[in-house]
Amino acid sequence: MSETMLPKTWEDLINKRAFLPVIVKTLEKIHDPSWSMELNRHDHFEMVYIKRGNAVFQIAGQDVNMGPNDIVIIKPHQPHKFSVKSPSGCEFIVLSFKFRNEYDKEYSDVSLNDFIEFVKNKESGAFINLRLSRKNDIVYVMNRILREKEKQDIWGDFLSYLLIMELFVLISRALKMEWEENIKGKSLKLKELMQIAKEYMDNNYEKELTLTDVAKYVFLSQSYFAHAFKEEFNVSPKSYLLKVRVEKSKELLERSDLKISDVALSVGFSSQQRYNDIFKKYVGITPLKYRKIAKAKRVNMVVD
Repeated sequence: MSETMLPKTWEDLINKRAFLPVIVKTLEKIHDPSWSMELNRHDHFEMVYIKRGNAVFQIAGQDVNMGPNDIVIIKPHQPHKFSVKSPSGCEFIVLSFKFRNEYDKEYSDVSLNDFIEFVKNKESGAFINLRLSRKNDIVYVMNRILREKEKQDIWGDFLSYLLIMELFVLISRALKMEWEENIKGKSLKLKELMQIAKEYMDNNYEKELTLTDVAKYVFLSQSYFAHAFKEEFNVSPKSYLLKVRVEKSKELLERSDLKISDVALSVGFSSQQRYNDIFKKYVGITPLKYRKIAKAKRVNMVVD
């Protein structure tokens, strides 16, 4: 499909993404119990959804038992094999995909941000798996992708891009929910994650950091992260970040001759007015007055 045929908004979408997902292969198969797959590995992601029956994957030496509505996503270069366990056979859908740079057509193992933040995480290992309901949106989108790949529609390729991006958004949400459920019963792990989030804000306060950014860093939903952080430190993450910025700015006000507007920008505030308001809220006086008091104290110390 020629890029010149794309609507302007679609061109903009492509240009804003360094990598777009590309379907390498789609399969919908039924196998009887006598069938099994020999050990193999490949350079792309492979997503397998079991529609009916039971099977066992062996991935990087680990057995993964799968039944109806289970999904497994095998990462690139991981050795794996598959065998059917149901007497009545097994029906499944396979989506194999890569991520391709639209400018030079080179392929990459990396993917959309939320998805790769999890699949590259050491805790997720060689694969990730999910159990879904039959009417889950992920299942619906997988079937849509399968049907679109069978058509010879002029817009089919780009529609597949949009569908697979939607698929990763849905998977990312599902993984976050599963991750949150997994750590809710592990107080030590949750404390560790909150400490990591706190240190992340301490080290990146000067950036355009949002609550969403910090929640993504520890792979939690924004609402759950905000609740867990306040539970752990008795302050909301937003308030904590603002306090860090204010405290860092006090050091600059005391030790430098930077303009107030430059101080504001250097500690992560979007404008001087916003900085003035927040500073006065936390300190009780304006940044300018704080600087004058600090300067007067230094003068008095020198005189004494």
